[in-house]
Amino acid sequence: MSKTLVQPIGQKRLTNVAVVRLKKHGIRFEIACYKNKVLSWRSGVEKDLDEVLQSQTVYSNVSKGVLAKSKDLVKAFGTDDQAKICLEILEKGELQVAGKERESQLSSQFRDVATIVMQKTVNPETQRPYTISMIERLMHEIHFAVDPNSSSKKQALEVIRELQKHYPIKRSPMRLRLTVPEQNILDLLEKLNGWNVNVVSRDEAGSQISIICEMDPSLFRDCDAVVRNMHGRSEILAVNVHVDSDTHVDHYDDHEDEPSSLRRGYTDPIHQLSDQMQNQTISKTGSSSRELKQNKCSTCNAVVGDSKEYREHFKSEWHKHNLRRKTRQLPPLTAEECLADLEHGDSKADLKDYSF
Repeated sequence: MSKTLVQPIGQKRLTNVAVVRLKKHGIRFEIACYKNKVLSWRSGVEKDLDEVLQSQTVYSNVSKGVLAKSKDLVKAFGTDDQAKICLEILEKGELQVAGKERESQLSSQFRDVATIVMQKTVNPETQRPYTISMIERLMHEIHFAVDPNSSSKKQALEVIRELQKHYPIKRSPMRLRLTVPEQNILDLLEKLNGWNVNVVSRDEAGSQISIICEMDPSLFRDCDAVVRNMHGRSEILAVNVHVDSDTHVDHYDDHEDEPSSLRRGYTDPIHQLSDQMQNQTISKTGSSSRELKQNKCSTCNAVVGDSKEYREHFKSEWHKHNLRRKTRQLPPLTAEECLADLEHGDSKADLKDYSF
């Protein structure tokens, strides 16, 4: 009688794969997926399941090639249909990544959080944003650790609150246009004054009055509720206002959707420009090396004394007049040339386009 030689069954070890793990009813289940495909599947970018799963097989340990037992599948999932179980693990399981890959993901998300913080904050002394390297250094100093399971925006808001406890930093203000009936304007102004809101301009259009203001983003919900109770409306013109950018500061001057009715409350630009020329210290570029370090307006080709004057410059008729010329591809005028141009009435066609 001959004896049958029994050969040992070899294991198929899976390496260089992305493992998705799910623990259910105290039992661990794993599936083997292709790298960089799981997140694409969950975000809806990848639709083909065969491009995500290495095999529609459920394991108890992928790295050792140990298959899950049928009785464990039935106990945990109520079925032994491995295709359905693979889909559930793929949707709800935890993605296991290698050390270097995880480090790369955390580093990338740390940078994303720092970028959002930079965009949403300013230095209260200069009203200008901190650099990204400065924000990252401050985040390290408060021992911030990235949570891969939380969104970057949510973590950025938490970082801002924590930084405000230790460093001079504040939220960059929002710019809003608030429109209310004329009889409610005094109540609105009193409310804004209580919130220390900066009112930039005020326009009257019939029975409606519009106010352009800048406020802390944390006040937006309350402000919007107050305006709605007054049968008015609020419009966000800029989410974050930084004084070092022409587009942020003058966003509302060239807003494409701005109603023409808001342009009627126009004051004399010549008189306004004369007053601003007396109050501001503005010099042309190319003066001294000390002036070159000051804030520069690329539209008017000029440098402005300090942050406050720089901010006021963007509201001036000189800057707005040069913006109109810039859209027609004309060279900028100096403050004196602009004043003379307005006094001689050469730009009457443009004056009606000014917001205030």
